[in-house]
Amino acid sequence: MAEFQLVMPKMGESIAEATIIKWTKNEGDTIAQDETVLEIATDKVDSEVPSSYAGVLIKKLFKENDVVPVGAIIAIIADSSSANSTAPAPVAQDNKIAELVKEAAATLEAKTETVAHSIKPAIEGNRFYSPLVLNIARTENISMQVLETIPGTGAEGRVTKRDILAFIENKGQSIPASNTPPSKSEPIVEAPTSVSKPATTVTPVITAPKVTTMAGDEIVEMDRMRKLIAEHMVMSKHVSPHVTSFVECDVTNLVRWRDKVKNAFEKKEGEKITFTPIFIECVVKAIKDFPMINISLEGNNIIKRKNINIGMAAALPSGNLIVPVIKNADHKNLIGLTKNVNDLANRARQNKLVPDDIQGGTFTITNVGTFGNVMGTPIINQPQVAILAIGAIRKKPAVIETPEGDMIAIRSMMFLSLSYDHRIVDGSLGGGFLRRVGDYLEAWDVNREI
Repeated sequence: MAEFQLVMPKMGESIAEATIIKWTKNEGDTIAQDETVLEIATDKVDSEVPSSYAGVLIKKLFKENDVVPVGAIIAIIADSSSANSTAPAPVAQDNKIAELVKEAAATLEAKTETVAHSIKPAIEGNRFYSPLVLNIARTENISMQVLETIPGTGAEGRVTKRDILAFIENKGQSIPASNTPPSKSEPIVEAPTSVSKPATTVTPVITAPKVTTMAGDEIVEMDRMRKLIAEHMVMSKHVSPHVTSFVECDVTNLVRWRDKVKNAFEKKEGEKITFTPIFIECVVKAIKDFPMINISLEGNNIIKRKNINIGMAAALPSGNLIVPVIKNADHKNLIGLTKNVNDLANRARQNKLVPDDIQGGTFTITNVGTFGNVMGTPIINQPQVAILAIGAIRKKPAVIETPEGDMIAIRSMMFLSLSYDHRIVDGSLGGGFLRRVGDYLEAWDVNREI
């Protein structure tokens, strides 16, 4: 009987593991080629795992809610034609399955050891920790000694992202003095190593206020994506001191140009041209003028990005936001940007984005004008250092300069706001970049050919 191994697929350079949300097939079920076998989730996006083979699912090696490393064997599929032939004796079949499970476990253990070895400088404990958990521990200055004490709810007691975030939220609570050593389920809070450290260096513990429900209130639990968004937003504000600058732009020529060409553009290219690809083109030009906006900060090291990958915030059917990424936006013309933007926006609305679609962004744009807002103060999409909010375009009286002198006219005006990480982007850089984006928008050629 021919057998095939279904493995956890690679879902982006920065993703090392995924959580199994739901098995859509049970052991014994027939599977068609490319049919979905299970649904998985990362800290970025949910997706489906299809089978590369047609056959029968004979063994699931992980349960729902298990966290599985990329590349690990997650199921065994038998060829359907062979499966329908004379079946082996039950004992032999059970032995065969046991061997497959043992082999898969050995493979998973080897992969775990490989991952652990690759991050050995960061761990010295007795348990495996995912890169995501280790990164959170480093950011929050949690030592390996303390990390070892955190109870894990994952497979084989592994500490999950939820476990370490729960620990961080509660670690400021003191542990009552006792001659009895704490149990394994109690987190150990390290004592200060020096009494000479100034009290002002102690980070205050911030506790959310207790909320009292009242008659008629309805309690609705946040969905998984909203929880992840909330965690990411709090983390960003904790990591980066945010500063926001504003400029107002006269985009009258840009609006006139789009109104003039949009029908011909759709007829010629088969795509509707929105303002988004136009904004992206101008942002890319400004990034080339101010490359230190296209960076990330890791400790004391500045990472200057070679590629210009523009993230654009898009609404999902659930009401949550996701940020698909236009890769190498500086290599695309306006037609290419339009096709890329429309494709990602359509697939976002249909919940058909794949993990790679939201990876690798170096700068993000969010259009608050779609909600009728004139300006906003967006939160930085870590590990980027800046995010641009685009307000609604509104007609209003404005002063314009003419050879005959200043005069008041009706113009299409728009606010831009840039939130940036003040650790590495100062007001001169942030304000200069924002003004340059506005300059490119205002200088749009109303006679430009499509």
